[in-house]
Amino acid sequence: MTTADQTAFRNAMAQFASGVTIVTTRDEEGVPRGFTASAFSSLSLEPPLILVCLDRKADSHAAFESAEHFAVSILAEGQGETAMRFARSGADKFGGFEVEPGSVTGMPVIPGALAHLECRMHDRLPGGDHTILVGEVLFAHTDERLRPLLHYNRAFGSFAPQD
Repeated sequence: MTTADQTAFRNAMAQFASGVTIVTTRDEEGVPRGFTASAFSSLSLEPPLILVCLDRKADSHAAFESAEHFAVSILAEGQGETAMRFARSGADKFGGFEVEPGSVTGMPVIPGALAHLECRMHDRLPGGDHTILVGEVLFAHTDERLRPLLHYNRAFGSFAPQD
């Protein structure tokens, strides 16, 4: 049996609407590193675990391979430019961009995000051309006044609840 054509697979996955996150850590020299991820999910309630998938070719991959902690900022409506900034390969993602230290781990978090999760690295698992990062959530904060930034069919949008 053969696997799906890459283009058909990408087109099908683009039909899945998801939230958008920025995942951050600091490398061994203390330099902030991060990436945009829509491949993010809760994994367990007890203990509280999340997972996020990181391309092995990503600039920040080495930093996450050695990181003890990381943070996830779930982006709010209107933060599409921030998502694109952290999605660019080879760019200085933090240059001229203000972040805040997380209150428990000190990992960089994105101001104005809908939610922040500060995590201890629980596990790293191989997943094809990605590494699956599993984090134990040490601290969670939500700003319920905000609405989520959504990604669907290669574009950003917002959530419109049904009556």
